[in-house]
Amino acid sequence: MSTIAEFSIPAEEFALSETLERLPEMVFTIDRVVAHDTDYVMPFVWASNGGFETLTATLEDDPSVGKVELLTELEDERLYRMEWVTKTQIIAYLLLEQGATVQRAIAHDDQWSLRVLFPERNKISETSQFAHEHGFSLDVSRIYDVDSAQRVRFDLTDDQQEALILAVEQGYYDVPREVDQAELADKLGVSHQALSERLRRGTKGILKKVIPNTSDEEDANRNL
Repeated sequence: MSTIAEFSIPAEEFALSETLERLPEMVFTIDRVVAHDTDYVMPFVWASNGGFETLTATLEDDPSVGKVELLTELEDERLYRMEWVTKTQIIAYLLLEQGATVQRAIAHDDQWSLRVLFPERNKISETSQFAHEHGFSLDVSRIYDVDSAQRVRFDLTDDQQEALILAVEQGYYDVPREVDQAELADKLGVSHQALSERLRRGTKGILKKVIPNTSDEEDANRNL
């Protein structure tokens, strides 16, 4: 079964380490990456969080970067196409040897954080072994099946996800509603109060992820 792993690598062990050392406020996000062999990786990278005046020159001086091309300039972001020529073995191994997909890779605050989709769960341990043998400090923080990806993404518990799915399937969110909370609670074998809390917390978890700058505080006017 396809499995997702989230892990981190110290910035000093990975590409752009010197750039991050010279411009520690910068945030780099890989948009997509192509590997031709273990020593040649070509990522498209978004740079954000300021420092643009010297960024291109700093990247050109970084020994992990063979070539760099500025593709897009926005007010607060820059998109680069790069060639990484050192410290890239772990990425090339993931793409070429394990058939994995790098879904997210962000460099910030002295480390790279990656989310990687593996075609098989056992390939995660193989990657960890490769990292150990090649001097990468791979710190795996979370492993979950693709079926659980949405639940993890929105920080839902199993009970919250089950309640939300049933509510959608049974027409609770339709207009007019085809089922009320009492009926949903009976189907799940829980109290009306328990169901209400699962729906409320589950919905709040999703909204906090999809609406920027959502406060953790309860809405003071929720009873209006």
